[in-house]
Amino acid sequence: MSVPKKHKTSSKRNKGRSHLALKKTNLVKCPKCKTVIKPHRACPKCGYYKGEEVIKIKTSLDKKKSSSVKTTDDKKKSKKEAKR
Repeated sequence: MSVPKKHKTSSKRNKGRSHLALKKTNLVKCPKCKTVIKPHRACPKCGYYKGEEVIKIKTSLDKKKSSSVKTTDDKKKSKKEAKR
């Protein structure tokens, strides 16, 4: 195992740690919905990146519609209940 030959002073130790500090994150505004986001990422609010919709975002209206639409499993269950 290697061992340092000379003692490292506290100032040298602290100077070496100067690059370990946290840096401020760069944020930009989404051109479509003006939400603050990280650069080069799709907007989580509207789903747009570089002027194109890349993520389909469900709105509250879409969620209500999808909950009211019956799936094939729901239809099968309702048929079984009707037979009883």
